[in-house]
Amino acid sequence: MVGDRSSPPYVRRNRIPSAAHRIGRGDGPVNPLSPPPQAGAVTDEYEAVFWDVGGVILDLSSVGRARRAFVEDLADRYDRDPDAAIEAYRAALSEHFAAREGTEYDSAAEGYAAAVEAVARREVPESEWRPAMLAASERALEPVEGAPEAIRRLADAGLTLAVVSDIDTWEAERFLEWFGIADAFDAVVTSESVGRRKPDPAMFQTAVDATGADPARTAMVGDRYEHDMEGGTRAGLTTVALDGSAAERAPDPGDGYRVDDPAVDFVADSPLDVPRILGVESP
Repeated sequence: MVGDRSSPPYVRRNRIPSAAHRIGRGDGPVNPLSPPPQAGAVTDEYEAVFWDVGGVILDLSSVGRARRAFVEDLADRYDRDPDAAIEAYRAALSEHFAAREGTEYDSAAEGYAAAVEAVARREVPESEWRPAMLAASERALEPVEGAPEAIRRLADAGLTLAVVSDIDTWEAERFLEWFGIADAFDAVVTSESVGRRKPDPAMFQTAVDATGADPARTAMVGDRYEHDMEGGTRAGLTTVALDGSAAERAPDPGDGYRVDDPAVDFVADSPLDVPRILGVESP
């Protein structure tokens, strides 16, 4: 149930992970501290990969398009000017999330309900707005280019995969289903299921417990520096910054890795770089 903090992390299936294969990249080693691996060499360096969702699996630019389509539907339904409706929706949603403190979890669904009420100017049952939101989202939302392919490649190589995200569980499940990669994940850990947000250690520990992964052999792929990179590092994970904000502190982003920041082990320009970084052979 949305907002139920007592619900356990969503575990899809138990799969025995196998050793990944490590290969060298065409442009040389991705980490200046390690020699390039031999092509085709077998290694047990990584057994699991944790993925953030927004900006990593889900293309955030498509979120704006989905939101606008949904709010325009609300505006038509409740006789509001579309631009005024969008402004009211955005302001109410921002106010909801601005009120949270520290790593405390706030239900996204509750924020959406408040935003819908701001547009309708009355209380609206969830059953009245949720189907329209899902329909608009399914039509408009898109994955980050290369993310489904990278995830499938890692799963096919036998690595254990988990989502570790601050979104609600129902959102995470829908996104994975719409993008055709739900079956690739062994566990879905969300702030709704844990009751905290990253970089709280409970988020990463819950994923470790749900998958049985060894933190020393697990990578965290994310796009937010504090939440994903620093949080993952404190949890003992190898961190992979997917371009964007998590890579902004890199002394030379063109190098494809960080030299002097212990919170980031690798920087990937695309999700398709992640399998290569972790040593998984291309098909």
